[in-house]
Amino acid sequence: MASFSQSDIGSRGIPSVALVNLYKQWGKDNIGVIITGNIMIDGDHLVSAGDAVIPRDAPFSGLRFDRFSGMAREAKRHGSLVIAQLCHPGRQTPIYLQPFPIGASDLPVKGGDFGRDFGRPRQATTEDIVRIIQGFVHAAAYAERAGFDGIQLQAAHGHLLSQFLSSRTNHRKDRYGGNIQNRIRLISEIQERISERVAEDFIVGIKINTVEYQTAAFNPEEADFLRLELQRKRFDFVELSGGTYEDWTMGGSAASSQPGEAVSIYGQRKVRF
Repeated sequence: MASFSQSDIGSRGIPSVALVNLYKQWGKDNIGVIITGNIMIDGDHLVSAGDAVIPRDAPFSGLRFDRFSGMAREAKRHGSLVIAQLCHPGRQTPIYLQPFPIGASDLPVKGGDFGRDFGRPRQATTEDIVRIIQGFVHAAAYAERAGFDGIQLQAAHGHLLSQFLSSRTNHRKDRYGGNIQNRIRLISEIQERISERVAEDFIVGIKINTVEYQTAAFNPEEADFLRLELQRKRFDFVELSGGTYEDWTMGGSAASSQPGEAVSIYGQRKVRF
């Protein structure tokens, strides 16, 4: 529900009037907190055509800014808080949009879930990582200026931050790979930079997978370190979810996750915040 051009990347992702009206409707429904769908930080890496985008060079004015401001204003009109979920899909960018997406490592997506084909990713360089950090930080500042109450880092479902966090998809040999301290480094640096740009009362949350706890991508010691690090970084909230394009837990749960149909119950038992 946002603009898309195959050739003009800079014009992608301007929210439509229909999208603004959708948040207007949700704002009438007595919802305490509204978290948006994925808002991309890079027009060259989308989950699908028509995603909303806050590019790294987007000014705090113009049609794009007006539409994002409209989303926030209408969602909040009746008292709801509204949180912008910020995302970079990394290697999970469809091949028709980006044949050579960046990823934590150069490991391609296995399988063809959702009827999508993906290119072989290239490992993000140090320069790429700098731009990724800048993208998330600018998008957070942009969301604040547009009237959102906070942002959520999308670090679940196999998207780029999830790719860095998981040992299944992060095979790097530098300071962003290896042990859990290094694998969480990108998230930590993004959070630190965001906190320097936004007001103290601006909400900063994160969404992480619990499916990792079921596949041994985290051992108990790493899971506990992650819990302590997220607390130390003073994230305002942590949402537990599950599934990647290779292992879509939300489409069918393992026996350990079935009680209450709660996809995150396994992770909740392992990690207490």
